[in-house]
Amino acid sequence: MGKTDDATQRLADLHTYFREHPVTGPEGHSYVNSGPRPARISPALPFNAGTSDHIQASVQEIADCTRTINPAAEPLPQCVVDVYDWCRRNTAQADEAQEQRRETVIYRQYLEHAIRASEYEVIPPHRCPSCRTWGLMWMPAAQRAVCTNLECVTQDGTSSTFALARLAYEHVAAQRGLAQVKAT
Repeated sequence: MGKTDDATQRLADLHTYFREHPVTGPEGHSYVNSGPRPARISPALPFNAGTSDHIQASVQEIADCTRTINPAAEPLPQCVVDVYDWCRRNTAQADEAQEQRRETVIYRQYLEHAIRASEYEVIPPHRCPSCRTWGLMWMPAAQRAVCTNLECVTQDGTSSTFALARLAYEHVAAQRGLAQVKAT
């Protein structure tokens, strides 16, 4: 399905970076200000726990999605980067709605993996689900895509924002030729 196959590459990149760049101090875990702080009682984790949690949650979500469609799915692969191929192989007999759901989850994870790596340029190539213009940008603080079209606003006058799940659904639906859903 084109870009959905990139989810595998994004997950592989995160996994490789996670393994090759261990965190050696508190700077890798959170913002560290220059003010005084209490002495560390235990050493910092030798890896980025947030990335580890993200990878585990992604694999678990794909496993759950697969087993919902096919309860008799084969065991998960040993290597995390094989999880998307495993999912598609074990859900090959899925009906159209299940296939749409699977591909939406995979594409959303592709976007999440890119955002996790601070690669926000994956957002602008998507059309705004509300006004259909090309003006989306990523807002890290809100963890949402925002439409930059000044006429695309909510009822209270703020810019329209969208979750990655909505962008993924719209993208997969467009690729599959399904009708677009109007934003509410």
